[in-house]
Amino acid sequence: MFWVYALLSLATVALVLVLAFRPFGDYMAWAYTSKRDWKVERAFYRVIGVAPESQQSWQAYLRGVLSFSAVGLLLVYALQRMQPLLPYALGLDAPSEQLAFNTAASFVGNTNWQSYAPESTLGYTVQFAGLAVQNFVSAAVGMAVAIALVRGFALKRSGTIGNFWVDLTRGVVRILLPLATLAAIALMIGGVVQNFAGFTQVTTLTGATQEIPGGPVASQEAIKLLGTNGGGFFNANSAHSFENPSAFTNLLQVLLMLIIPFSLPRTFGRMVGDTRQGAAIVSVMALLYLASWAALTALEHAGMGQAPELAGAALEGKEQRLGIIGSTLFSTTSTGTSTGAVAAMHDSYTALGGILPMLNMMLGEVSPGGVGSGLYAILVLAVIAVFISGLLIGRTPEYLGKKIGPREMKLAALYILVMPTLVLTGTALSFAIPGVRDGVTEGSIANPGIHGMSEVLYAFTSAANNNGSAFAGLGADTPWFTVALGVVILLGRFVPIVLVLALAGSLAEQDRVPAGVGTLPTHRPMFVGLLTAVTVLVSALTFFPVLALGPLAEGLM
Repeated sequence: MFWVYALLSLATVALVLVLAFRPFGDYMAWAYTSKRDWKVERAFYRVIGVAPESQQSWQAYLRGVLSFSAVGLLLVYALQRMQPLLPYALGLDAPSEQLAFNTAASFVGNTNWQSYAPESTLGYTVQFAGLAVQNFVSAAVGMAVAIALVRGFALKRSGTIGNFWVDLTRGVVRILLPLATLAAIALMIGGVVQNFAGFTQVTTLTGATQEIPGGPVASQEAIKLLGTNGGGFFNANSAHSFENPSAFTNLLQVLLMLIIPFSLPRTFGRMVGDTRQGAAIVSVMALLYLASWAALTALEHAGMGQAPELAGAALEGKEQRLGIIGSTLFSTTSTGTSTGAVAAMHDSYTALGGILPMLNMMLGEVSPGGVGSGLYAILVLAVIAVFISGLLIGRTPEYLGKKIGPREMKLAALYILVMPTLVLTGTALSFAIPGVRDGVTEGSIANPGIHGMSEVLYAFTSAANNNGSAFAGLGADTPWFTVALGVVILLGRFVPIVLVLALAGSLAEQDRVPAGVGTLPTHRPMFVGLLTAVTVLVSALTFFPVLALGPLAEGLM
């Protein structure tokens, strides 16, 4: 019966996504290509002094992304440091300089890594004016970059790739805000907290006194999931009963994380004029997701390991109201996207089971990836896949009528090197620098040895992939981790964006090449298989050695 229930849960999610794929994907394509601006959008353009009809080169588009994100970084940092002066501060002090930097970088980078307990660190004003706002706009930035890359494939002989300010505004106003409003209402109906009650003192069953925090949770929870952000209102995140009270809300939250990433390939297909291309991309995403979910669910159900076998099940760190089925479905989703929310503690998964959330991120989070970031990541991998196929048949590779030459391949190659370089360098430095190593091994790692190494590896993988989840045994509120992870978050977010926009500009400048007898059809199962293999092999070859030192070694002991 276990697998019957597991498959029914998965089938429910799949059915909703299939029903939403075409209409929602088409709606997003319309949102970004419509020639008409809404009144509220025109008002915003006048305030910021933008001509919505003007088009930008990739360099100008990039300047918009970086300047907007830099201002957001400064504002979120300032709000935290001024917290005692703000209304609804709940009497809480300002976070330290390092922690404020880490949090600002994290939310601007769509990572939402939290080295603190939110309910006892940040007041309501910082939560909704700083963090919740960034949940909207950082997600919209990722979507805008993905749309810019899609235009690179769709346009020909063009020196422009769109207007960042228009794409940003439409992503927030036409897509994220309406959906987040509906999602917040649905979550409140499901029992998620939404108030400004502050801390309420209650008497427990044993007669002790406990302070129960309230807050505007449902509204922040909605965009946290919809925008694949992940930062929880409470320290336990979606394992907290105020954020995720039941199996119904758990399933709803899984759907919120998946609906935009799984629908964007349809948007891609509509914008390039061939919906079959979108179907091929979403097929790769679905295959990777299904493989990860099946493996994680099987490993956790098997409960391999001395402690789970003695206990009779691998239930440590899992909420009983969700069980193994709800936990693995949520974990596969949150690490397959760039959400980082957790409904179970990944640190408590079985040794081999804990590899799967890490692998989901190491794939570049393309199963199906974050809002926008998943689409542009898998399109970069598609460029690499067609290049490999071109080498095999001795022909200049093409994708969607655009030649993949040396410039495009250099940009794609640099893209796939950024994340592993950051992950492996950050992990290595944590153990290689004497002063840092002592603090990490003696202060941050709660489980010394192989598992402790896995905790550090997971942290840098999460930061470099804009995920934000963690192996909960790592104490990351230290000067080294707050600064190092904050830097990795910014580099892991914005260096790939620079390369993606440069690739978009290079593709947009080209004319379309008609398909010939040697052109690889990129809408057929053969290409789906090739792209899936390239995605897995790129990660496997890069990370297998370090995985063998950490989680694989632990699982085989």
